[in-house]
Formats: sequence, structure tokens, C-alpha cells
Amino acid sequence: MTALFVLCLAIFLVAVDGTVLSVAVPAITEQLQPSYNEVLWIGDIYSFVLAGLLITMGNVGDRIGRKKLLLIAAVGFGAASVAAALAPSAELLILARVLQGMTGAGLMPSTLGLLRTVFTDERERMRAVGIWSASGAAGAALGPTVAGVLLEHYYWGSVLLVNVPVVALIAGVGAWALPEARSETRHPIDPVSVIYSTTGILGVVYGITELAHAGPGFWPAYLALGVGGLLIWVFLRRQRGMPVPLLDLQLFSQTRFAAAIVAQLVIVFANIGALFFLPIFLRQVGDFSPLQSGLATLPESVVAMVTAASTARLIGRWGHRSILLSGLTAGSAGLILLGVAIPISYPAMVVPLMLMGFSFGSVVTVASDLVLTSASADRVGAATGISETSFELGTALGIALTGSAVSVIYTLVGDGKAKFSEAVDPRAFTLSLGANCVIVGMLLAVVTYAVARALRVRQPQA
Repeated sequence: MTALFVLCLAIFLVAVDGTVLSVAVPAITEQLQPSYNEVLWIGDIYSFVLAGLLITMGNVGDRIGRKKLLLIAAVGFGAASVAAALAPSAELLILARVLQGMTGAGLMPSTLGLLRTVFTDERERMRAVGIWSASGAAGAALGPTVAGVLLEHYYWGSVLLVNVPVVALIAGVGAWALPEARSETRHPIDPVSVIYSTTGILGVVYGITELAHAGPGFWPAYLALGVGGLLIWVFLRRQRGMPVPLLDLQLFSQTRFAAAIVAQLVIVFANIGALFFLPIFLRQVGDFSPLQSGLATLPESVVAMVTAASTARLIGRWGHRSILLSGLTAGSAGLILLGVAIPISYPAMVVPLMLMGFSFGSVVTVASDLVLTSASADRVGAATGISETSFELGTALGIALTGSAVSVIYTLVGDGKAKFSEAVDPRAFTLSLGANCVIVGMLLAVVTYAVARALRVRQPQA
């Protein structure tokens, strides 16, 4: 149980830092004076870097040892958190968030990979994955709440400095309680593949984000998309000819694995996009205090934790497919209802937020278990790297594209001041955030239908 505590604490820490700054945005804006685009980059550069490096770090853990990688990454994450908390400008804060992303990438695949080593019994493993998933869901959902509590008494950097004692606990207890685990097949990491995959992912994500931020006339975004896409294509071709590839493409031939990855990406995209901007909306339009806006996300976080912890039992009764589809359906309904409720009042948002919590907790838990059972023990780090990449891409794109969509709608219907550093038009902000939730909810319904068809046609037993 001590090992499980350490692994859950690590995933909780990384997940919290994906959303913890949302409540601190007004304070950061007041002190550092970031532009609108810089606010979005402060929120999502962390997840972008995580997404770009997770596949590589999963393989590094397979080779040098997952425990060793986790402990090194934990210490680095603490140092990067201090640098971010003390950043004197928006540019340096973004740079420090890059460092947090780099070190966080070493934490995430190591935690899930070590779960398989610690829990060899199938039932115990499923329960452990449920608790682990609940910790990740809680971290993402509780980020605004943690920030709200701290900001009532301390400056904005406190939401990052709180990582330091947590990191010390992970490193100290983890060094004692965690077993070492690595791949029995000792193959060196191909540095060319690392460069191709990391640069390609970052190029594509940067291009998409900048097109959304700056508009279709921003030509460097097209260059980044072209170069990034080409590098990813070259990377994939290179993997087919390698005996131990950085990305095991054979995993995607399994319908259950591929469906889990897609489902996790879209549910995280939908939930994190709403979670990041809802506290900002409540503060600027609803006149909530930092603590109130942070506590406003509790309905989702509590339901997500309870759901994730009990999903293993539900899987045993109903199967992966049924739980996955019920979670996706609840997420779609929750987002649409949230979009309708935003112009009404906060109490009207509670039930939609609870539906979103159920979707987050159930889908992420099912996806994590499917990933663990799809890979051999020798390649579990690589498989979990793919899974966590989908999670972080969902987080990053959720913040970036939701923020961009809100900005576009706000500019069309409001006074044109789509900046957090200026007084916002409440009517326009309400309309833009509500419409975005409805649109994303409808897109999630389409994905749910596609996943249902794929699983029914090829693997009806799921």
C-alpha cells in the first residue's frame, strides 16, 4: 500500500499542475502583465512538452529502470516548480513551465508501469489502477480548488511552491518503498527517433495552437505544421524497421487499445477545456472569490474520484466496452447541459459538472486498464507512454482550442477585448463559454458513436 500511495501521489502532483494555474490567472495577470496568448501558453505549454516527451520517457524507464526515472524526475519537477513560482516575467514563467513539463514527463509513465510490477494479481491490479486513476482525476479536478485555498492567503506562486514538500515525500518514501523494474531486453534508445517524435509532436501542436490563437493568416503556424507532420511521418516509417521501436505500432492494431487511446484523449480534451476556463469565468463574471471559484469545481472532482475508485468493480460486472461508452455519453450530456446552464446560475451547473466527473473518472480508468493489459511486461513503459501522451495532448489541446474558440466567439459578439488583463464584457464571455461547451459536447457525441461502432464490429466481447 505504501508503494501505491507514492505512485498515486506522483500522478496527483502532475495532474494538479495541469489546471492549478487557472484560478491564479487574474493574480498572474496583475503582477506579470501577460498578453492573452501568453496566458494560454502559461496554461498549456506544460502539457505540450509533456505530450512531446512521454513516449520517449516511457522507453527510457523501460531501459534505465522505472523507479530510477521516477525519482530523478521528481527532484527535477520540484526544482522547476520553484523556478516557476519565482518567475519575474511571463516569458520566464513560460520557460519554467517548459522545465516542469520535461520533468513531469518522467513521472507519469513510470507510475503506471510500476503499478503492473507491484500488483501482479489481476483483481488487485484493477483495483490499484482504479485508485491510481482516481488520483489523476482528482489532481486535474482539484487543481482549481487547491489554488483557491492558497490564493486566499498567499501570492500566486504558492500554487507551485506547494509541489516542493510533495516531491520530497515522493522521493524519500519512493526510494524505500518502490521496487525497480525495467525491460529484460536491453536495447539502446534510438536518439534519431527521439528527435523525430519530440520535434514532430511539438511542431504539429504548436501549429494548431497558433492557428487557433493568431488566426489563419499566421504563416509560421503552417510551416510548423508542415515540418512537424513530415517528421512524424518519417518517425513512423523508421519505427516499422526497428527491432525494438520507440513507438510500438502493433499496439494500435488492437481495437480495444486504439479505442481506449482515442476515448481518453477526447474526454480529457473536453473536461480540461471546461475546467480551465470555468473558474476564470466565475471570477470575472460571477464575482466569485479565488476560494469560491476553486471550490466550484468540487462537484466534478468528487464524482470523478468516487467513479474512478469504483470503476474496477463495474468493469468486472459490465465489461470495458459498456463502461467506456457510458462514460463518453455522460461526458457529452454533461458538456451540453453545462453550456445551457452557464448563462443561468452556478447551482444549475452542479449536475452537469457531476456528469462530467463521472465521464472523466470512468473513461480514464477503463483506458488505463486496457493499456496495461494490451502490452507485454517488456513493453509496458512504451505502452503507458502512448497512453499518457494522449492524456496530455487532450489537456493541452483542451486549453488551447477552447481558449481560442472562446476568444473568437467573444470577439464576434463582444467588445473585442478578448484579454484577461482588461475588463470583460460579461454577456459576451457568458455566451462564448456556453456555446463552446455545447459544441464540444456535440463533437464528443460523434466520437462516442464512432467508438461504439468500432468496438461492436471488431470485438463484440468487450
